[in-house]
Amino acid sequence: MGQLRIDGNRLWGRLDELAQIGAIPETLGSSRLALTKEDGLARDLVVSWMQQLEMKVSIDAIGNVVGLWHGPDTDRSLLPVMTGSHIDTVRSGGRFDGNLGVLAGLEIIQVIREQNISTKHPIAVSFFTGEEGARFAPDMLGSLVYVGGLDLKTALKTTSVDGKRLGSELEDIGYNGTSPCPGIAPKIFLELHIEQGPVLENEGVDIGAVENVQGISWTELIIEGQSNHAGTTPMEMRKDAGYVAGRISTYIREISNKIGGTQVGTVGKIDLVPNLVNVVASKASMTVDLRNTSEQMLREAEDCLASFCDQIAFQEGVEITNKSLARFEPVEFNQQLVDQVISTAENLGYTTRRITSGAGHDAQMLARVCPSAMIFIPSKEGLSHNPAEYSSPEEITAGANVLLHMIMDAAEVNS
Repeated sequence: MGQLRIDGNRLWGRLDELAQIGAIPETLGSSRLALTKEDGLARDLVVSWMQQLEMKVSIDAIGNVVGLWHGPDTDRSLLPVMTGSHIDTVRSGGRFDGNLGVLAGLEIIQVIREQNISTKHPIAVSFFTGEEGARFAPDMLGSLVYVGGLDLKTALKTTSVDGKRLGSELEDIGYNGTSPCPGIAPKIFLELHIEQGPVLENEGVDIGAVENVQGISWTELIIEGQSNHAGTTPMEMRKDAGYVAGRISTYIREISNKIGGTQVGTVGKIDLVPNLVNVVASKASMTVDLRNTSEQMLREAEDCLASFCDQIAFQEGVEITNKSLARFEPVEFNQQLVDQVISTAENLGYTTRRITSGAGHDAQMLARVCPSAMIFIPSKEGLSHNPAEYSSPEEITAGANVLLHMIMDAAEVNS
């Protein structure tokens, strides 16, 4: 089986076809926010491909989809080997983030079928609901429910950024399934993904073996000040919510640089009220994204933010309230599987390095219930969550080949 390879052209073709759903005009990108009409159409397409491969498709109560393949000599009582990712995007997303991990799984099933390979364990290909968190928070919502980390009833009541209830949106696109949550813990979980960063490309490395995922802290801050005339209100008498939001945004950069290491911080969204050129803002709503591979240092950043908010609120005469949108501790992947990513890739002739993921992934949720690992391929210029996101056909094929051989090894090919 050492020379077995996937069909890179076929995988690229599926990626292109899926990308046409929600395509962003004049770009290579796609816009398929979770549980929108576009997401529903994309789900229908991927499920149709699963059915063409004669996979048994199940949908659970949060909309996670699992396609299960059995060979003629597969022991159906054994736990499946699972791979997969997500097919929802951010509003201005690319065509590879998440989609690659799902469609590479389908390509592997097709290769195994074509070669009449039989495995002892079943093989499952999954895509999880709302991984991005761009419409329904938190991110990785579907996989978190799948592993029992978030109560189903709570998840179904989640309200989107556009005011819709998750359960209702799930019903509207026809993906309110009946399979139970939490789902079955697989033997292992493997996720192929683009790096979404510049390291592999900058170093000329083919494959990244992901050792860990940074912890994530998402916070929404609401700043209540006082609206007033921009020309007649003296600076020392203002309760300017916009100014305070700006100070917090600057502070996030300062504290991230001070803590150093892997600490990063982002203010990705600021909304002002009344949002007029000649009026002091009475209200600001903003988000803060803090990440670190160290739980202790992530807590330090959170504490610093809380202290600064208390200080600036007192100084400027405003009120600041906070709400946690998502909070996940750093995750270490299974070391044996990480080592196997390295050895498998090198046996196939690819260069490798160990790497940390700065982004959250479904694999970090599955790591709660089974040995898990991730395979990274390079991202051009480190771009992701951007229509210009790109990985070459050769890079995609390399990653899928590593995934193929790891899945066959875990599923135990019948001799």
